[in-house]
Amino acid sequence: MGNSDAAVKKLPMQNGNTTNLTLLVNENSTENGTEEYGSNLKILPANDVIRELQTILRDRTTSRSDFKFYADRLIRLVIEESLNQLPFTKCVITTPTGCQYDGLKYQKGNCGVSIVRSGEAMEQGLRDCCRSIRIGKILVESDVDTHEARVVYAKFPDDIAKRKVLLMYPIMSTGNTVIKAIAVLKEHNVLEENIILSNLFCTPFAAKTLVTAFPKMKILTSEIHAVAPNHFGQKYFGCRERGVSKKYN
Repeated sequence: MGNSDAAVKKLPMQNGNTTNLTLLVNENSTENGTEEYGSNLKILPANDVIRELQTILRDRTTSRSDFKFYADRLIRLVIEESLNQLPFTKCVITTPTGCQYDGLKYQKGNCGVSIVRSGEAMEQGLRDCCRSIRIGKILVESDVDTHEARVVYAKFPDDIAKRKVLLMYPIMSTGNTVIKAIAVLKEHNVLEENIILSNLFCTPFAAKTLVTAFPKMKILTSEIHAVAPNHFGQKYFGCRERGVSKKYN
């Protein structure tokens, strides 16, 4: 096995220790390509700016104010690229100098849906790009006894079945929460091919699970990595973690 095909990486574990894990890292799939996951999964083109943002968000020494600031920057980049997956129509406009310009405009009928709570962090980024867009919500919780994900609340635009849906969820470790959310969208007659999943960090397991379960859905993420920053929601909103008394500040 050549060095260009695989690498051994030392990854931090939750208890602060490190362990050597042999990860098969396909350079094309992890940074730029989607061969392993199909053409409907897209990763933001890798550059130093994006890698710096990812580094800051993963760094445990990052303050909450810095975390939120840089998270919003990465969210904006992901949202902008997600919007690029929506359909456009050609149009001709007249400039202030009277010239004709052949341009593009979004087709009508788009909406956002955030998976509460961490998905709500992405709502402002979407509103900053689409001022009047309608946004629905889905709340998925883990059952105390079975630990299975279950939907406890869903609120959508009445005509969501006719719309393209930008589903927002920043961290995907297993994909189970997103699977439940998509099941609810399908119950409301949303077509799988009309769903665009906007995500910041995704594990290879979650990516494979979702592209297998929903091959027609488009997915846009900034990174596929074996370790997902699961502290994202708590730190972004300044919440206490379960069993931890300290607050992020």
